[in-house]
Parts: sequence; C-alpha cells; structure tokens
Amino acid sequence: MVDQLSGIAAFVRAAEASSFAVAAEGMGLSRSAVGKAIARLEARLGVQLFHRTTRSLRLTEEGAAFYERCAGALADIRDAEESFDMAKRHVAGRVRISVPVLLGRHCIAPILVELAAAHARLELEVAFTDRSVDLLADGIDLAVRTGALGDETELKARRLGVQSMVLCASPSYLDRHGMPAQLDEIACHAVLAYGKGQRVVPWRFDAHGQPREVKPAGRLRFDDLEAIADAAASGSGLAWLPSWLVAARLRSGQLLEVLPALRGPGFEIHAVWPLGRYLPMRVRTVIDALVRQLPAMLDHG
Repeated sequence: MVDQLSGIAAFVRAAEASSFAVAAEGMGLSRSAVGKAIARLEARLGVQLFHRTTRSLRLTEEGAAFYERCAGALADIRDAEESFDMAKRHVAGRVRISVPVLLGRHCIAPILVELAAAHARLELEVAFTDRSVDLLADGIDLAVRTGALGDETELKARRLGVQSMVLCASPSYLDRHGMPAQLDEIACHAVLAYGKGQRVVPWRFDAHGQPREVKPAGRLRFDDLEAIADAAASGSGLAWLPSWLVAARLRSGQLLEVLPALRGPGFEIHAVWPLGRYLPMRVRTVIDALVRQLPAMLDHG
C-alpha cells in the first residue's frame, strides 16, 4: 500500500509539472525513481498514463481522468492532516505572486502590504510584470490576470472584480475641440492609443445595450497606460483608461469623463493558480484579502 501511494503521489506531481525531473526534485527523489514508480503504477492499472517523448510529457485520456481522481483524493488527505495541525491557526510561509505592473502598483500592492502587517509570519514575494507567466515553470503560487482567461485548463480561477474603463480628456483639450456627443464623433478627435507591437487595443463601449468597438487611429501610441494618462492630462487628446488610474485626476478636475453614459462592460480580473495543486492557507488568505478589498480599490483608485 505504501508503494501504491508513493506511485500515485509521484504521478500527480509529474502530471502537474509535466516533468519527471521537476516531480523528482519536489519529492527529494531521483528522476529514475519517479519514472519507475509511475511505470509500476501503469503496470498495475493496465493503462498508459503519459504520452512520453524526448521533449514533452503529457497525460493520456486515461491519465487525465485518473489525475482528477487522485489529485482530489490527495488534497482531501492533506486537508485532513491540516485539520489536526495547530500551526494552521497561524498564516505563515512564503507566497510568490505575479501581478500586472500598474494594477499591481496602484491597487494590489497596498492590499498586500496591509496583509503582511497583519500576519507577522507571512512572506509575500511579488513580481510586477505584464507578461502572462507560466505558473508551474516560474514557481509562482498565485497570479492576478486582467481580461479573458482563455482556455488554460491547467489553471483554477477566482473572480476578484471588474476593471471599468473611462473615456476622458483634459478641460483644455475639450475647450479647444469640443465635447463629443456621440461615438462617431471620436473619429474627428486626436486620440491616445494603447498598443504593444503591431496590436492596438480597441475601445469598447455599450451603446444603448449594443456593444461597440472603436479602433483608435491616433498619431500617439504608447505601451504604458500611465504615459497615456499624463499625455491626456497635458491636453494631447482623448484617452480610454482604467477608472482606478484616473480616479484622482477626475476628482480634481484635471480630466473630465467623456460619454459617461456609454461606459462599456470593462475587463474582469481573476486570481489564478495551478489546477489540482493543494492550496495552502497562506495562499487562500491572500486570495480572500484580494476578493474583499480589490473591488473598492478598482472603484476609487
């Protein structure tokens, strides 16, 4: 029975890492030992659990079904052990978190600083990047992502809130060029576009219940939202920006909202973490704090 359980544990680790070597390192075993344990498990079950090549390791259909059952069972065992662990009452240990640069700096970092102050044994290591990191390969426990999650079936997610977008401009710009009264008039204005590489992000609006997109074709294009906000405040044109980024400038009158009745649905923000991986209390605590506090930060900046 012990050998069977160790084989299942090795299988789950290898499935989550897509690598015998990474699984072996995590278990303190040799790669050969992990490979042999999984081979014995396959022989006992009478099925092939992995497609193996020199460059990749992926689950077969039978392996994927077996993984779902085994990962859940191992998580239940860990939960049972933790229920008897008095240390559970203390949130402790390190959590590695990946967050978008500006959203992380303006809205997420203040929450994490406050959380660390409340839990003296909690260590938070935060990476600020707009790159969509590979959580397993980069050793990340938790990532915050904005927009559609796509079909990353190896991840679990929890919704944290919605990033609403605001079309805005400076009073000086609107004095010179006039306040647009409808979407079609945007084409007559100078606009400040956000883009990376050859891709310019379209502006999305809700025109009386119908979704509308405007593809900004301005002479000024930036890959930094803060630079766009600065340019808009200086009177360079219309900008479509996250409400949390321009909230203070809107309150002070440095920027004015344009076409407020046509605000679009915004972009959903999620916390994501590896599927099937046991979620320690320290990670759950971070997620819970973001769920509680991030919506207010998104609304008020």
